[in-house]
Amino acid sequence: MTHIKSRKHAPRSQRTQPSLATATLLTGLALTTPIVAAQEAPDGAREATTLDGVQVKGVRGYKAERLASPKFTQDLQDTPQTIQIITDDLFNQQGATTLTEALRNSPGVGTFYVGENGNTTTGDTVYMRGFDTSSSIFVDGVRDLGSISRDVFNIEQVEVEKGPAGTDNGRSAPTGAINMVSKQANLHDAIAASLSAGSDGQQRGTGDWNHGFAGLPGSALRINAMWQDSDAPGRDHVNGSRWGIAPSLGFGLDGDTRLFLNLLYVKQDNVPDGGVPTIGLPGWEPQAGLENLIGHPVDPENFYGTRSDHDDVTAQMATLRFEHDFSDALKLTNTARWGQTEQDYLLTAFMTTGGATGNVQASDPDDLSTYTVNRSLPTFKDQTNTIVTDQLNLRADFATGGVEHNLSTGLEFTREELETRGQGASNGSSWPAASLYDPDWDVTGLTWAHTGAHSRGRTTTWSAYLFDTLKFGERFLLTAGLRLDRYDTEFQSSAVCGGRGGPACGDNPAGTVLPSVDADVSDTLFNWKLGAVYKPVESLSLYANFALSQQPPGGSSLELSASANNANNPIYDPQEADTWEIGAKWELLHNLALNLALFQTDVTNEVISDGAGGYYQQGEKQVKGVELSTVGQLTENWSISAGYTRMDTQIEQGPTITSDGTPNLTYTPEEAFTSWTSYHFPFGLTVGGGVRYSGEMHRGTDGAAGTPKTTKSYTVWDAVASYEVSDSLTLRLNAYNLFDKQYVAAINKSGYRYTPGTPRTFLLSADFRF
Repeated sequence: MTHIKSRKHAPRSQRTQPSLATATLLTGLALTTPIVAAQEAPDGAREATTLDGVQVKGVRGYKAERLASPKFTQDLQDTPQTIQIITDDLFNQQGATTLTEALRNSPGVGTFYVGENGNTTTGDTVYMRGFDTSSSIFVDGVRDLGSISRDVFNIEQVEVEKGPAGTDNGRSAPTGAINMVSKQANLHDAIAASLSAGSDGQQRGTGDWNHGFAGLPGSALRINAMWQDSDAPGRDHVNGSRWGIAPSLGFGLDGDTRLFLNLLYVKQDNVPDGGVPTIGLPGWEPQAGLENLIGHPVDPENFYGTRSDHDDVTAQMATLRFEHDFSDALKLTNTARWGQTEQDYLLTAFMTTGGATGNVQASDPDDLSTYTVNRSLPTFKDQTNTIVTDQLNLRADFATGGVEHNLSTGLEFTREELETRGQGASNGSSWPAASLYDPDWDVTGLTWAHTGAHSRGRTTTWSAYLFDTLKFGERFLLTAGLRLDRYDTEFQSSAVCGGRGGPACGDNPAGTVLPSVDADVSDTLFNWKLGAVYKPVESLSLYANFALSQQPPGGSSLELSASANNANNPIYDPQEADTWEIGAKWELLHNLALNLALFQTDVTNEVISDGAGGYYQQGEKQVKGVELSTVGQLTENWSISAGYTRMDTQIEQGPTITSDGTPNLTYTPEEAFTSWTSYHFPFGLTVGGGVRYSGEMHRGTDGAAGTPKTTKSYTVWDAVASYEVSDSLTLRLNAYNLFDKQYVAAINKSGYRYTPGTPRTFLLSADFRF
């Protein structure tokens, strides 16, 4: 029964029945909460949509059968790996509008990390199974660059691939990847729209129009559009304003040769959230002179930034895909893409160090209204990410003797670029201190400009891969894959001398811009995976799997470093991750999947200190655990999606990285549970809801004193009710955080500031379809 934490936004860009997409419930979860179903077409089934040469079919309920990528040759039942598909039927019903919100349907996956003090994270900073997965987000199998928040108005489904994904995608995070599957033109005329309004100024509208050309058989145009201007519930001044349009033009859709041109343009004009001080929270201890603040946490609605804070994003994407079926058993796909993301960002952050003579001061220590906090950490970002790629795939089904083969092979070329332009405060200017308990954002004082500092990173990659699934009769399948990536990363930067991380000034005046890093690295990565499936009966798949992935210097950021303690220094080898997984996938009631997986991931080649000023690559980290999930239908009208995970994370070799000194990894809940369930009544009413639990998390370690070392566990309940007024109109009411639970959703490395969880909110939506 749970769904995602407070779902603040709302629309449904498309009318569909309850489709659950994640694979996650605990055995027996039988979820107590009642239920949400989703609307459905009169015949109770969605039309098939062709994506990347693989047909993705939706069914009534939240269950998807296949991934969009042709690299996965089997359906989910016979794929020996934990993979979760979150369909638009599920996240639209929940009112989710961003990737981060949709991912709350996956246990233990989320944006738990706020960043360091002067380097606040932005966008989809996703942690999964103990590691940052932000650099392993893909759209239609192509890496999506940029530290931005991604909207789901043009997304059919979100695919969460847990475990090393290096064989599928090349360099990647140690514990998985996330792929967003775009909507595209098809031959079924339809119009859908959604209008939403809710607590704290939430406003959003989406539209989805698909139409075939009568004079050009087999051709169609589809346009998805979105507009939003929403304040963040429970947060003063934080705002998400954006609009987007995504046309898709398809030709030859009724034939063996098909051509798609898909475009995307999204413009964002946001006020970012810098969080609030952790003063007074459980685990906080006062530094000298701040004892009077004990028991007096700040209002979680407070905003400590200014009117000048901004997060302006322009994202553009153009994709040309060609598909040709030589026969039912031989298919060719070619995908070419250009994408660019520009981000201009200013966030006013703060620290609370130094006791009563530091960043928090008071003219009268006995009067809380006199306490102030310095707004001393403006975070600037002015960067452009660009990607150009071409991916060629051949899918072939054949037999050798009594063995059936489902083979997928291909070649890829990708060039990724990052350009940053340094900004900084002018002439020592700064913002005035903010009242600790009643901050004012309407202030002046700080002026800023480009400093002349500049950096440019570029990675060029040539890749070849081969996957094959061998079927030995009706009981046994063997899946193997291998991939070669030849990459070349170049990085040049200049920086202001004398500053933190900048070059020494020497005879130059302080503030001079000097060359900083000029480095390159090239190598060949070899990744592989091997999995076996045994089917004692058709509905049960028992499997074992091993997979390997690697992350070379500069692989996650396109930046290289000259620092000996930085894994992006070209002197180091790629970090490696290998995962063992065994599990079972069981199809029940013809449309309910129950999945169990036991896994262990070991990450090696971590850069660690020898304690005497030296660094070497002998660090090791380990994540092992269990994941249990279910998705599908309990009855014809009762749908469910739920998942539970328990993880044991630890440093196998190297110094501890948690502030409380435990050997765990940071920003990873030990236990997590998520669920969502719905029931559709024959007279048009759908009711449902969910619960989401996240366990305690450890933050990182540094010199911070007195700040919380861990975050407390929390449980959030959500609900939904919708009613089909007519065949063309459905009204939907979402309620989030029903019991108005206060909790810490994310925390920064030093524990000085945190992001509050969304309070109780409501969202009313009108979903139209014609």
